[in-house]
Amino acid sequence: MRKKLKILRFFDQNNIGSLPRVFLCSLAILFFFYSMPLIININNSQEFKNNSKKVLAYTLNNKSINSSSENGKILDERELLIDILSLNEIETDTVRLNASTIKQLFEDTDYKLSDVREKKLVKPIALTLLPAEIKMIENTKKRKEFFIQIVLPLVLKENNNIKLDRKRLFSIINKSHNSELEKKWLEKKYKQYGVNSKDLSTLKIRMDEIPVSLAIAQAAKETGWGTSRFAQEGNALFGQWTWSGEGLKPKESEKNEGHKVMKFNVLQASVRAYQRNLNTHSSYKNFREARAELRDIGKPLDSIILVKYLDKYAETGDTYTEVLKKIIEQNNLKDFDDAKLLPSSIKLESLI
Repeated sequence: MRKKLKILRFFDQNNIGSLPRVFLCSLAILFFFYSMPLIININNSQEFKNNSKKVLAYTLNNKSINSSSENGKILDERELLIDILSLNEIETDTVRLNASTIKQLFEDTDYKLSDVREKKLVKPIALTLLPAEIKMIENTKKRKEFFIQIVLPLVLKENNNIKLDRKRLFSIINKSHNSELEKKWLEKKYKQYGVNSKDLSTLKIRMDEIPVSLAIAQAAKETGWGTSRFAQEGNALFGQWTWSGEGLKPKESEKNEGHKVMKFNVLQASVRAYQRNLNTHSSYKNFREARAELRDIGKPLDSIILVKYLDKYAETGDTYTEVLKKIIEQNNLKDFDDAKLLPSSIKLESLI
């Protein structure tokens, strides 16, 4: 009120007319409303955090390594992870190839995405580490294609592993009598997929592929097309979390508290952990059921249909799935869904 009187007194003392008064007051009001949002934003500003990975693949907690399955059974997560951990523990003398060397390798083997889109055949080039220079590729289209070339064979390889297991599973199911070796294999797979023994229907639903386009889209989203710190330093393509395992600490976490992003020695282990996550975690039960329905009616696994069931993969929910859908569509990733990995062994020839 005092401020108002001072302003009016100023106008009277300086013989300022009514029209200039209105003009000056209007300016004052405009300045007030323009500046207030800026002040509020400054006071409330926080560092932007990527919350797209809040649901864990596996929480390897020091206090307890057991978790409940969707049917209430207590599961030992080490059984779920055993093949992933063993793959991750393989000692390698891998040298990180630079981007130019990898590009030359692709050229020498005639590995082009344009050919893959047309012929549906992928060269079995399995890189173990992402090149550091990928973030320096200024052309966005070229950087994306380079990332897809690296990730595509890894995803297809894991899908092939699942195909072989699924083929063996159905062979066992169709027999009237199973050998001891087959029974032991089944027990191993029950544990690997967190399924009660003799629950074949659940095992069939869980032991299945992830659409290639969906896997690539999630890897692209989680790593910024291979440029994130977690991808570069820890081969973490899908951002699995851990409380006790080896991992990288997010910059926003407290020094001695919170999670770490699970670190992998090779990219292949990250892809396997991601697929096991979607195939066993209770958060993705609806995803698996929708996939099984597509199988039952003889339709291909459509990533655009299935992506909406991954809303629990991120805190942003439906917004996250919409982003994935756009990545799939804008980059024509469905072209790779029916691609085949050229066999690296006689065993894999049957899958071509």
